[in-house]
Amino acid sequence: MKRIIIRELQLWCRRPVFVLAPLAAMLIGGCFFLTIFGGGTARDLPVAVVDLDNSSLTRNFIRQLDATELSETIPFADYSEARAALQEGKVMAICVLPENMYSDVLAGRNPEATFYVNTMYYVGGMMSYKNLLTMMNLCIGAVQRETMRAMGLGEDAIMAAIQPITVDTHQIGNPTADYTAYLSSVLLPGLLALVTMVVVAYALSGELKYGTASDLLEQAGGSITRLLKAKVLPYSVMFSLLGCILILVLYGPMHFPHAGSIWAMMLNIILLVLASEAFAVCIVSFLPVCRLAVSISSFLGIISISLSGCTVPVEQMPGFFRGLAEIFPLRVYYKFYVQEILFGSGFAGWWQEVIHYLLFLLAPVPLLPRLKNACRYQNYERN
Repeated sequence: MKRIIIRELQLWCRRPVFVLAPLAAMLIGGCFFLTIFGGGTARDLPVAVVDLDNSSLTRNFIRQLDATELSETIPFADYSEARAALQEGKVMAICVLPENMYSDVLAGRNPEATFYVNTMYYVGGMMSYKNLLTMMNLCIGAVQRETMRAMGLGEDAIMAAIQPITVDTHQIGNPTADYTAYLSSVLLPGLLALVTMVVVAYALSGELKYGTASDLLEQAGGSITRLLKAKVLPYSVMFSLLGCILILVLYGPMHFPHAGSIWAMMLNIILLVLASEAFAVCIVSFLPVCRLAVSISSFLGIISISLSGCTVPVEQMPGFFRGLAEIFPLRVYYKFYVQEILFGSGFAGWWQEVIHYLLFLLAPVPLLPRLKNACRYQNYERN
């Protein structure tokens, strides 16, 4: 094992891409995901406003809408210009305020304000729509309040009529609704798992491609288990260190909210690295061809992010996808993360995920004879 480890480190010196590529991927990915929502959430989304009334009511509504963090109003003279801007992606939504809106309100004729939302940009469109709807409801409430004041009603009676039920919202685990906190907490470990799978799959299948697998098996005394331990150990150390640094950055300088222990999350990401390596070993054992092993590792690594549950709840997916999600280490990482970071439940909350991780580590065992034969006889396609 010592000879194989030294050989692997010498390979790193001759081909530094084994070290530089993972470091560059994590650095670029970290800078991208941690800065794309630097303000915590989307801000100043462009919203086109077509004011056909130009009254004090509509001008006040536009000022209030522009004052919110989510929206930046852009005035247009008519609907056709605003529609062209919406189709070109220059604005996220259009708000058309009809003619005689103020006089209709005073006369009780129920004017209609119209929203057009570009949901091709789903997040921007839906957030703009939510903000427009909220501000319009506030505008309606303000009109009702002034009408009731003119009728001589007191403030308590007015508020009871306008807002009979007050909602007290508590956003558990992410009180500021920070997009970076809930996306980067899973996407960056998902990127680490993807890079781990690809690099380990290439390191193992590369020995088969270049015809050095049989010599490596000889150095391991004919033991495929010893070969894998020695071959993968340097990668385990490197990726585990990257994972621990990632956890320290997320819950240290980035101040991501957490109710649990950072040490438990370090254990989580180390187990994720080991499980991803075991996943890569399974792929190479099934398909001992370099280009296929690397391609499938990349594909499954990307799919695992979608099926982790960080964006769409797995419980709401079709039954097939709910079962498929459980074969990916990142799904286990996410469930561990929820129990520790969001709920702070400790070992009692995530001990089942540890067992799931151990099953991943044992998964390659039945496939080792196939991998050993591939290393010994090298009867596979190399191109």
